[in-house]
Amino acid sequence: MAEFMPFLMFLTACLVLMAGYPVALSLAGTALLFALGGAATGHFDMAFLQALPNRLFGTIENTTLIAVPLFILMGVMLEKSRLSEDLLESMADLFGGFRSGLGISVVLVGALLAASTGIVGATVVTMGLMSLPTMLKRGYSSAQATGVIAATGTLGQIIPPSIALVLLGDTLSSAYQQAQLNMGIFTPKTVSIGDLFVGAIIPGLILVLMYILYVILFSRPALQLEPEQQVAQAPVDKLSRAMRNLLPPVFLIVAVLGSILTGAATPTEAAGVGAFGATLLAGLRGQLSITRLREVAQSTTEVTAMVFLILIGAAVFSLVFRGFGGEEIVEQFFNDLPGGVVAATLLVMLVIFLLGFILDFIEITFVVVPIVGPVLLAMGLDPVWLGVMIAINLQTSFLTPPFGFALFYLRGVAPESVETSDMYRGVMPFIAMQALLMLMLSIWPQLATWLPELIYK
Repeated sequence: MAEFMPFLMFLTACLVLMAGYPVALSLAGTALLFALGGAATGHFDMAFLQALPNRLFGTIENTTLIAVPLFILMGVMLEKSRLSEDLLESMADLFGGFRSGLGISVVLVGALLAASTGIVGATVVTMGLMSLPTMLKRGYSSAQATGVIAATGTLGQIIPPSIALVLLGDTLSSAYQQAQLNMGIFTPKTVSIGDLFVGAIIPGLILVLMYILYVILFSRPALQLEPEQQVAQAPVDKLSRAMRNLLPPVFLIVAVLGSILTGAATPTEAAGVGAFGATLLAGLRGQLSITRLREVAQSTTEVTAMVFLILIGAAVFSLVFRGFGGEEIVEQFFNDLPGGVVAATLLVMLVIFLLGFILDFIEITFVVVPIVGPVLLAMGLDPVWLGVMIAINLQTSFLTPPFGFALFYLRGVAPESVETSDMYRGVMPFIAMQALLMLMLSIWPQLATWLPELIYK
């Protein structure tokens, strides 16, 4: 019976989450109940919980995680400054002469917003409010329009600087050190959030290119605006307007990522640069006021508190899981699998994909990755490659019906004429493209590992 306790605890936590209870309380509550039950039956040593205070203080003192509230502040500030509206309008004007110009504009603006904000919900809602009515009016089908918007909004998961990559990088860093210690390596190598940022650049750009090619080849609108319906504007004026709206966020992205790539700043310091730069841009656009600052501070505090509370709940869960011997059971299970590391990796990716139907990326990052990460890394996988693969898999979870969060966000702002089934059909090609990218990474892992090796030697 004892060997089934870790599995039962994990299953119970999933069921409690599906019932709608708060994530952090579900994880910590399930773990503590199982710990009490295990102690009563002699299957759990309560001494394991004595390590909990050190874990919580370690979380609080983790300087890397300071990047989380700073990147959130950067994203919220850019969202509130109406940068996205001006970007979409100017890009639509610039590409308006092409038959699929509006769809291309949505993908490009969504990619820029993803790199600027890293917040999926904000990008999907903003793009849905601004571009969905226009795309429908231009003759895009409901499935085409909603699919492009929902998928583009999830680019914030994979294109750095991303909150998901920050959290995943910190979790994988701990897992990588744990894997090396388990192998008897007492001077372990490290993997940083910056490594994961760099490793995700090429796969992220490939995904954007896939989206654009799909829009050009398959998402052509049935209607096209007549020349007299278009706003008469000289090409030079269109280009000038596009550059005015495009250069500030691009400069901010280059400042944040460039400072990391060149080694001039850590990810946490770069996040500070991004937060200051976003505030400066809002001020230059006349969107900075006491009321706006209060809104941004409140949103940032709420999201940050949620993330750290989930992190604390996950720390309790993983500690009790290890107390039941869960890590040894998982390791033994993977080692006994026919096919070795390939089968183990495929199984983990499948489990993460399925969990994406019911769990948020934060829960999967904080609960699943600490369990399977040390085992997979001890089997010889590259930590940057594994992190990018998991990030793309988690991105897919935002689109998978019926619980994809991007679909929920878009459903909330889409007109009633758009059927939910249309949204489900619309995201299917993009899920296939993300699966294709994962297959490409499996065949050519250098897509994720080459750039970090080149930059960091």
